[in-house]
Amino acid sequence: MTQSEKTASEEGRVIIFDTTLRDGEQSPGATMSHDEKLEIAELLDDMGVDIIEAGFPIASEGDFEAVRDIANRSKNAVICGLARSSIKDIDRAGEALKGARQSRIHTFISTSPLHMKYKLKMEPAAVLEAIEASVSRARSHTDNVQWSPEDGTRTEHDFLCRSVETAIKAGATTINIPDTVGYTVPNESADLIRMLLERVPGADEVIFATHCHNDLGMATANALAAVAAGARQIECTINGLGERAGNAALEEVVMAMRVRNDVMPWHTGVDSTKIMNLSRRVSAVTGFPVQYNKAIVGKNAFAHESGIHQDGMLKHAGTYEIMRPEDIGLTETNLVMGKHSGRAALRSKLENLGYELGENQLKDVFVRFKELADRKKEVYDEDLIALMSADSSDTDHIQVKFLRVICGTEAPQSADLTLVVDGESHQVTATGDGPVDAVFNAIKMVFPHEARLALYQVHAVTGGTDAQATVSVRMEEDGKIVTGQSSDTDTVVASAKAYVSALNNLIVRRQKTAPGAAKH
Repeated sequence: MTQSEKTASEEGRVIIFDTTLRDGEQSPGATMSHDEKLEIAELLDDMGVDIIEAGFPIASEGDFEAVRDIANRSKNAVICGLARSSIKDIDRAGEALKGARQSRIHTFISTSPLHMKYKLKMEPAAVLEAIEASVSRARSHTDNVQWSPEDGTRTEHDFLCRSVETAIKAGATTINIPDTVGYTVPNESADLIRMLLERVPGADEVIFATHCHNDLGMATANALAAVAAGARQIECTINGLGERAGNAALEEVVMAMRVRNDVMPWHTGVDSTKIMNLSRRVSAVTGFPVQYNKAIVGKNAFAHESGIHQDGMLKHAGTYEIMRPEDIGLTETNLVMGKHSGRAALRSKLENLGYELGENQLKDVFVRFKELADRKKEVYDEDLIALMSADSSDTDHIQVKFLRVICGTEAPQSADLTLVVDGESHQVTATGDGPVDAVFNAIKMVFPHEARLALYQVHAVTGGTDAQATVSVRMEEDGKIVTGQSSDTDTVVASAKAYVSALNNLIVRRQKTAPGAAKH
């Protein structure tokens, strides 16, 4: 049992189990590249998340490599790998986690009548045998084993008790009860945990966890209700990312316990001031923008437009704000950024936004900031965040040198493009169904490839006709995912740079996986 688990069993400490890299990444279109997974894992570790579910090692070679590399790099968090009840799954997870300072294997099997009959095609007795065998096998790799009954909230109580008892006897140290399809409601969530604690022998010797999906909009409420009943671990994701309607959001459960500690007297080890930066980064790498009115991290979460609200805020912030912006890493400043702003002001502003820059990085960002400030009268926080998220480097193999497009009501639309590839300029003209399609066709003429465009997404950074557009591009080649992102006041230029950025990342990926490339 880890120190956080010991503390949780003794006091009101709630363990935060983040599954952004596993369940969150299962959101259609949210696949992250290898380097992005490592970056997010490092940020989660630094924020104080207790357990990071880094992936599903048997799913693919890419998942295995991500779990392995995150395990090798982790400084504080327990690194967890998911495995079905098969021996191959569990051994693969164990192999991926070998280098972790602290590891956990999370194994699961369905237990609801519906899942056992139609998904597993197994009788209850066979499921119990699989539970015993899988948990025992996991214990041969690590003494930190978590077991979950998939579709647990729709499982018959008697069988759920027998299943949990079997897992505990086989050596499970954490029992997680998933609301796999987001079906339950808060009082049921609490009653289920309470029932298991009362009925299952050995329940007082393990940690109970809750994993809630948001199909009915109650994931956070269900998770907190389970904690009220005795669960001491919450499984959650940044921005509530996850399959279908997503999971309980880490920022929501952490801040709910902090703000309403009077009625929810529990605490976590999460540094909440790092929430905003992580939220933005996860949004950027997945291409999933955070809805403006999203609790805690939405753009409007601390905005007040109503005259009545503004009047109250001017008199006392507590009239309409139940938490301070700085509690989640938002810091208000009086600095207005523009073309006359210097490097020190930019550094200060970026630090207030949660970014720490070295001298070389600041120099690069400052050049791009000045270029933007020449085109925009006022540079907003969102513009700076977009600058920090954009991918660009003077050492890139491919760079956009010149672009001009012709578009309008009469087809075909065309693009005149000059790309610099490894120092050599190439000029082409291409047509397409719209200016962006024409640009992408032109790029492909210069740099032919078979990678599939899996995502193209445009997001306006701020309001106004001079607003920057942030474009995200995701490409797939031979099962490998690469992403690119760029921002510009010209949407077509941003599109070209994002596409080229993805291609540069593809080149790096090819080099790393080429025969004879150094392994790590």
